[in-house]
Amino acid sequence: MHKESIFLVGPMGAGKSTVGRLLAEKMLYHFVDSDHEIEARTGASIPMIFDIEGESGFREREAQIIDELTQRTETVLATGGGVVECEVNRQHLRSRGFVVYLKSPVEALIQRTKHDRNRPLLQTDDPAKVLRELMEKREPWYIEMADLVVETQQVSVHRVVKQVLERLSAEKII
Repeated sequence: MHKESIFLVGPMGAGKSTVGRLLAEKMLYHFVDSDHEIEARTGASIPMIFDIEGESGFREREAQIIDELTQRTETVLATGGGVVECEVNRQHLRSRGFVVYLKSPVEALIQRTKHDRNRPLLQTDDPAKVLRELMEKREPWYIEMADLVVETQQVSVHRVVKQVLERLSAEKII
């Protein structure tokens, strides 16, 4: 039986990598973080790629990685927050697996990302404003493509994973 892969989408700071690792462990699936995969393959950090190639260069690399990683089976994939900006990425994610949108209020995202220097889009004088603008732009895509929306703000990682597993079981995906 083909076991569907699980794709986690949502803004930076929503907990995709943290939830993804635990979810993969519980499901006995492989865990992959698309940003970490890009860094491993290029030998460069995401901020360095942004500096050298710009956001458009990074998005091209991201699209190639997403195309490849979404074809794997038995995988939990944590995507970068901006993955939804590319229509081809949205198509691959929607058609090749079960998409979970990890939703979190902007205020929580601001708190979780305020000391993180590995997020190039937030290296600005007003990261809160940038996060609000990104959420306004991206949230409709997150919602549109999600098979499941899980709120992550005041819920433990274990509770989020439990909610996802319950839904996957109810839909007979696992």
